[in-house]
Amino acid sequence: MTRVLPLEFILSTLLLLTQSSYFVLADSNSPFDCRLSVANHKFDLTKLAGEHVVNRTRESPPTKFIDSVKLDLCADLKLVDSVPKGDQCPSGTRVCLVQSNLKENENERVTAVIPISQTAKLNATYSFNPTPKHLSLLLHGDDYPSPLTNGPIPQSLNLTIICDPGVTDIQPPKFIAYDGSKLDLEWSASAGCPFQDDGENKDGEKPKDDDKSPGKDKDVGRGLGFYFVVLLLAFAAYFGIGAYYNYSTYGARGYDLIPHRDFWKEVPYMLSDVVSHLCSGVRSRRATSRGGYISV
Repeated sequence: MTRVLPLEFILSTLLLLTQSSYFVLADSNSPFDCRLSVANHKFDLTKLAGEHVVNRTRESPPTKFIDSVKLDLCADLKLVDSVPKGDQCPSGTRVCLVQSNLKENENERVTAVIPISQTAKLNATYSFNPTPKHLSLLLHGDDYPSPLTNGPIPQSLNLTIICDPGVTDIQPPKFIAYDGSKLDLEWSASAGCPFQDDGENKDGEKPKDDDKSPGKDKDVGRGLGFYFVVLLLAFAAYFGIGAYYNYSTYGARGYDLIPHRDFWKEVPYMLSDVVSHLCSGVRSRRATSRGGYISV
């Protein structure tokens, strides 16, 4: 007797395939200019251009550790003439982390200057998740010596831009974490909203009826075709994984490879019953409609 995959395993596999269709990755080898395209979604991050500063303070009595991040997504950071070169990141840096130590009645002392993301090594990678809507950016930088082993550690910025159409004033991002290699920031802004997503404009709002064009109907058709392909792939994965499981576990051959074979054998009969039931219902309605007439 051939055993088949548990139903829970099949459902979890199909659910994973469906959810993965909402998650698209795009790797750009061209220079990062704050204008992104992920599948059919387009983003304009130029609203976030310019230098922004976000700080995090960690208490460690009798001192304080201050992590100060300066970033400009769309251009290199400018060097400040009044700051020593050793206390700021070199030219070509887009995201710079400066760690300093502050003790009462003493001047602030810079302990580390870390170029998190640099234009020459940016290798920008980005992804979009529609539920909830947010854009994720991964921007790379050069290696930085580890304070423990003194070995090189690659640096990168993981920036999450949450779609918030109601944000009008650009606020600095939030400092989430830094583990010595990856800096995590979170930003709520309208720039995180795609402006070619189901007919939405730049601000993530639905267009008026008179703004619709025939091109949007084509987008709907492509969307339906995409989900049809996903459904087809899900069924293919269901049969493929089920057949492999039956073969590798029970040594099944031929029709025994089909997962839930008894169910699929009954499908034609079930369809036949449904069709016959519908046809009998139509015939009964026709007979009832003639019940008020008597043939002469």
